[in-house]
Amino acid sequence: MIVIFDLDGTLIDSAPDIHATANAVLADEGLGALDLDTVRGFVGRGVPHLIACLLKAHGISDAARAARMEKNMVARYEDAVTLTVPYPGVVASLDALKAEGHRLGICTNKPAVPAEAVLRHLDLRGYFDVVTGGDSGLPRKPDPAALLHTQAGMGGGATVYVGDSDVDAETAQAAGLPFLLFTEGYLHVPAETLSFAASFDDFARLPPLIAGLR
Repeated sequence: MIVIFDLDGTLIDSAPDIHATANAVLADEGLGALDLDTVRGFVGRGVPHLIACLLKAHGISDAARAARMEKNMVARYEDAVTLTVPYPGVVASLDALKAEGHRLGICTNKPAVPAEAVLRHLDLRGYFDVVTGGDSGLPRKPDPAALLHTQAGMGGGATVYVGDSDVDAETAQAAGLPFLLFTEGYLHVPAETLSFAASFDDFARLPPLIAGLR
């Protein structure tokens, strides 16, 4: 089976690095810092959405400024890895899935270069056949195009998507794929409002859940 993961809030807790980077971008604009919980609430729909939310939090709507901040964010993003950690049990779960013969991939709204950088930093890159970032040229999630592109790039076949958010749930539903919800990530809505095949709060539960989908 093909198992495709979201990245931020699913495999890795990157909110501290995203928070620090966002505040550095705000400081470059002479704007005040925001707290971690606020910035975490902006994560999941890509850099343009994040920047728009940062500006909105300061009561600003300025397309030119947003574009400048997006470039600054992406430039800083590749090195934003030192505060990021995998969620407990992720490595053991990935090892188990690979041992069972599953093909693994990533479909994220995070730009590809920082996604690849953080995976290398955490020694996770070797687990994944394909990594599709939010700047792939395809519409960002919840549009299903990037997820379907990732599936096709891995040879097609039975596929499950694993994510942590309403965006991921919508993406899987639009792609017609079963969805497994990790409940300890950056979920911004009640889990019961989402459509999913199963949910889990411990990565030790993921291989059995995937086995049950076969």
